Amino acid sequence: MATTTRKKKTARKASTSGRVSAETLAKGQREISVSEFFAKNRHLLGFDNPRKALLTAVKEAVDNALDACEEAGILPEIHVRLLQKDESRFKLTIRDNGPGIVRAQIESIFGKLLYGSKFHRMKMSRGQQGIGISAAGMYGLMTTGKPVHIVSKTSRRKPPHDVVLKIDTSKNRAEVVKEKEDPKSDSLFPGGTGTQVVIELEGRYQKGRQSIDEYLEQTAIANPHAQITWITPTNETIEFPRAVDELPDEAKEIKPHPKGIELGTLIQMLERTESKSLSAFLQDEFSRVGQRKASELAKMADKLSSKTITPRSRVSQLGHAEAECLYKAIQEASIMAPPTDCLVPIGSRALLAGLLKEVQAEFFAAATRPPTVYRGNPFQMEVAIAFGGNLSSEESSRILRFANRVPLLYQQSACSSFKAVTETSWKNYGLTQPRNSLPVGPLVVLVHMASVWVPFTSESKEAIADYDEIRKEMKLALQECGRKLGTYLRRRKQMKKQSERRGIFERYIGEISTSCHAIVGTDPKKLYEALLKQATRKTREADQKLDLDGKIVSAKRLEQDDDVIILEERQVTMQEDGDEGLFDNDVVTTTKRKTRKKSKKKKKKTS
Repeated sequence: MATTTRKKKTARKASTSGRVSAETLAKGQREISVSEFFAKNRHLLGFDNPRKALLTAVKEAVDNALDACEEAGILPEIHVRLLQKDESRFKLTIRDNGPGIVRAQIESIFGKLLYGSKFHRMKMSRGQQGIGISAAGMYGLMTTGKPVHIVSKTSRRKPPHDVVLKIDTSKNRAEVVKEKEDPKSDSLFPGGTGTQVVIELEGRYQKGRQSIDEYLEQTAIANPHAQITWITPTNETIEFPRAVDELPDEAKEIKPHPKGIELGTLIQMLERTESKSLSAFLQDEFSRVGQRKASELAKMADKLSSKTITPRSRVSQLGHAEAECLYKAIQEASIMAPPTDCLVPIGSRALLAGLLKEVQAEFFAAATRPPTVYRGNPFQMEVAIAFGGNLSSEESSRILRFANRVPLLYQQSACSSFKAVTETSWKNYGLTQPRNSLPVGPLVVLVHMASVWVPFTSESKEAIADYDEIRKEMKLALQECGRKLGTYLRRRKQMKKQSERRGIFERYIGEISTSCHAIVGTDPKKLYEALLKQATRKTREADQKLDLDGKIVSAKRLEQDDDVIILEERQVTMQEDGDEGLFDNDVVTTTKRKTRKKSKKKKKKTS
């Protein structure tokens, strides 16, 4: 008994001595740098594996170059070079003819995560988070230990700034290794301005799907105003020439829409605003809210609140309860949709020009939907298709997904674009489609979403989130292009049948005329002309076709559509089931079998 008591006391002492005080635990707490977090979780930014990491680095640099050139009003000329130093190490060089970067901003742009000019703007742009290019430099530093080399020239009169820096992940800031003004680098920028970035990193280069080659090809399609030169590790130079000599319209920045904010955000805006009255706050901080609408919202909030709320109420005196009443009033009120001049779609003409340049097809069609809104954010959907030509007819169709002109190459099945294409009934337009799958046939489908804030599924920006409003607009644009394709395929099928019928008539009209002349003495020439006239009339009837509403479609309707391009020289003869010539062996055999069945039935009836 004494031994048991002694053991319990010993265990209690041990447990007491093993305890750690709150003060000791507090000493282990420290702030986590955002760059330190992403350095350990680099897969969140698209640096999952060596091949994808190489593509992500190219993507982030090219996207920044295109944004800079467009904002400066310069037609982009981008040079991408990948030099292989050993089996898994590459030197990536990307140069543009943009406005350049001022010396004071170089460290923050290339050596600090979550730093940029686009996160707080309600305006369409490729970049959103201020992570991309600095994350690529951080990945290069982690895998090779080499810093980032930047050359920036902002004016013809000034020499380029040559800066070598690396990112300190523990403090999320850049450390300059060396810098100088280098007049010798003027030859890199014949236009007088530009930026060159050199990153050494580990990776794996491989052609094919989800490669740098595919990314640049799709970038050229969505950005036909850009000229891109790509030098591969094998020293092969690939040119993506400019297809359009006009820059897209510049997107305008707008204020947030009242319907797109949440209660917490509204409270923060009320705390930070410089406006004195509630009416001034609503008009200054939101789009589509004028003096009349601000007064209406104040009256609705007053009905929901126990405290008096008027348009002249001081913002500083509004508490949490009043803010919640104002939020409910905003949700219940009818407010005009936000302006759409913050969006710059690619446009049907530019989409068709990009597809024509890169896809060897015979039929092209495009459709652009009117701008609409999700969660208060304006967005617009564009779809283009290419059919036939040299495309494979035995494989599933290919989807090209874009968001703000940027190709999306990974996580296709998780993307709203993919789901919209599979849910569209392509059988109605003459294509084969297995259940819940992509259509099978020589088809390329391009889907582009333009928005002030694209709802990506992750920080790596690889797939569009599945909102009902977004998927609905995608399907409507796909159906519009599908109807044009269906009209074209029905017309081509009718043309084939017409040509077969005309050939049969012309083959036997001469013999019929001669035989009739021999039997009844009819003038063979007049009979031939009459039969030929009848044949022409019959083939004209066969050439008529109906649209989805049952109306006759004009033969010139597709050619007159500005959003459709048909290249007759790229057409490939289609072998369709049941469309063989009238005198082919298969057809004769089928007819005989039917005749035999009928004769058997007759014999049974006779017996």
